[in-house]
Amino acid sequence: MENDNSLEEEFQETTVLHEHFSFTADKGQEPLRVDKYLMNRIENATRTKIQNAAKEGNIFVDDVAVKSNYKVKGGNVVRVMFGHPPHENLLVPEDLPLEVVYEDDTVVVVNKAAGMVVHPGHGNYSGTLINALLFHFDNLPQNEQQRPGLVHRIDKDTSGLLVIAKTEEALTHLSKQFFDKTSERKYLALVWGNVTDEAGTIEGHIGRHPKNRLQMLVFPEGETGKHAVTHYKVLERLGYVTLVECQLETGRTHQIRAHMKHIGHTLFNDERYGGDSILKGISFSKYKQFVENCFKIIPRQALHAKTLGFEHPKTGKWMQFDSEIPQDLQEVLTKWRNYAQHKQL
Repeated sequence: MENDNSLEEEFQETTVLHEHFSFTADKGQEPLRVDKYLMNRIENATRTKIQNAAKEGNIFVDDVAVKSNYKVKGGNVVRVMFGHPPHENLLVPEDLPLEVVYEDDTVVVVNKAAGMVVHPGHGNYSGTLINALLFHFDNLPQNEQQRPGLVHRIDKDTSGLLVIAKTEEALTHLSKQFFDKTSERKYLALVWGNVTDEAGTIEGHIGRHPKNRLQMLVFPEGETGKHAVTHYKVLERLGYVTLVECQLETGRTHQIRAHMKHIGHTLFNDERYGGDSILKGISFSKYKQFVENCFKIIPRQALHAKTLGFEHPKTGKWMQFDSEIPQDLQEVLTKWRNYAQHKQL
């Protein structure tokens, strides 16, 4: 009898499920298949992965396992559970290339390549900047989300500069600078359309899009989302597109992407926000081919974190870093310059 009990206890231990995602459907949610519902909310999740999770009994609605065709309604609590802890608890060092711009015993500044995820998330359990940092540096301090050394982040398909803390003191000091808005972050963005003003400031709370949770939306009234401020200035006008410099006063998720779309200038080839369509220009097939060639050269949103400035946590000295424009963005700018020069716009 004792053996039976111990076997049962062992089985129960092996079937403990860990919550990875939890969503409460809005009251006005119209009935929607749970696989479609989750696709709109989990970044980098494919329908196949979600359907497989449902087949394996890992998707629950109001604590009951459901199939992928279950219709989610307002008020339902949808949870995705797996037999292993969330990915954040499974960080593994990986020998990945890392472009170190500056390093001392307190901080590291890296130039992240486009396509590299900053920290593990659904569908990206490896190959991230964090995995690389764990390989190259020992004993990095953990931030509040248990992410080693991370002070701030940039999106997967955004290239550019990030500062990493190597000590607890540096992490606290740098995090306070970002919170107090005393750090400096300037981005280059190629956007659709001819930006009217030479310079300007975009203010508007940023929060999750109510219908597409993978997008952020600007709420000008400020009742929803978090306060966000972006300063911009025009660097180069190229007819149907404009190169702008954006300086962040706050650092919200997708801030530049959402703010620029809000003023009618979606980032070039920003798939998530509709910038991968021809938003400005003419109907000639040669023009369409030209834009599609540009999309192939830069298969991501045209955004680069070019300049980073902060006070050194140990010396108090102001540190300023500037990075070169990545090759894909440089090539696209050259193509648009040639086009603007030789075509009647």
